[in-house]
Amino acid sequence: MDKILLMLQLQNQLNEATNGYKWTDGITKNGKTINWRRCIYMECAEMVDSFSWKHWKSLDKEPDWDNHQIEVVDVWHFIMSLAIEEYSKNLRGGVEDLGISIAQYLNFDAIDTNKENFAKQEDVIEQVENIIRLSINDGELNLEILIADFFNLVIMSGLNLDTLYKLYIGKNVLNQFRQDHGYKDGTYIKIWNGEEDNVVMKRVWEDDSNIKPDNLYKELAKVYLSLKA
Repeated sequence: MDKILLMLQLQNQLNEATNGYKWTDGITKNGKTINWRRCIYMECAEMVDSFSWKHWKSLDKEPDWDNHQIEVVDVWHFIMSLAIEEYSKNLRGGVEDLGISIAQYLNFDAIDTNKENFAKQEDVIEQVENIIRLSINDGELNLEILIADFFNLVIMSGLNLDTLYKLYIGKNVLNQFRQDHGYKDGTYIKIWNGEEDNVVMKRVWEDDSNIKPDNLYKELAKVYLSLKA
């Protein structure tokens, strides 16, 4: 429960910093429409490309599970954002109320384990497509089913609550770093010495599993500033 609540709080803070305090109304501080459902299904489409699903190409290529897990965390950013927005718009409560509700989902206990096994590629892709179908539906959103399906995806992707939390914190710090270094105006450099910044962030976490978010930000800054030197 504590990790879920902290992730929700951090996502709310990031959205406020990026889009303004009224982001839950579906509009940024610059007057641009926010569509979290579109964010979810577009990110899910990118996630599928972690697998060799094309029957005419790279038939024996192994799934890129590292990239897939990062994409899972990206989708989690958007699902949390959508959930916070839905709770606000429908007067269901704040971030804390949402956290309590999520902790009560039947399959929440399943991600709060130490199991880290990958499911079959086709099963994972099918689960991703289930999430796409839920998010692309123009009808009333079933938030509970969407989150439940996402938790199933977490399990199938070799993640659990601890690893989801760790990767989320890392990506949250990286997203803030991007915003602070020109991501919106297009001046941010995403490839660092031949590697995407996601990969660098993940490696820093793996090298020091106890690193604090502030220190992770500083480590990213060191690498990034060396690129621009």
